[in-house]
Amino acid sequence: QVQLVESGGGLVQPGGSLRLSCAASGSIVRINAIGWYRQAPGKQRELVAAITSGGSTNYADSVKGRFTISRDNAKNTVYLQMNSLKPEDTAVYYCYNHLVAGTNPFARPSDYWGQGTQVTVSS
Repeated sequence: QVQLVESGGGLVQPGGSLRLSCAASGSIVRINAIGWYRQAPGKQRELVAAITSGGSTNYADSVKGRFTISRDNAKNTVYLQMNSLKPEDTAVYYCYNHLVAGTNPFARPSDYWGQGTQVTVSS
């Protein structure tokens, strides 16, 4: 059983900052890619940022230069530092982990999702 627990969302004024965290727990053999998606009301879920096990990162154009994704492999935790927030960043943010669960290191990895955390940018 794998569980992802997110934290750090909330209400912030435009130009402010928030830091999201997502901790994975349970029977985990290996975590490959980790990332953050977001979904605003009436819109499709979109990739915000992702980071591979080797540390390579990928960002949506709309957040480049403002958001930074990082991971702590010892804690099975991924972070999303969000600076210079804009009202259009308002959404529910979901973390995902592409990981191998159980005890078999040769098992195929699967995607696991957090429950989502609300980020609201408003004055």
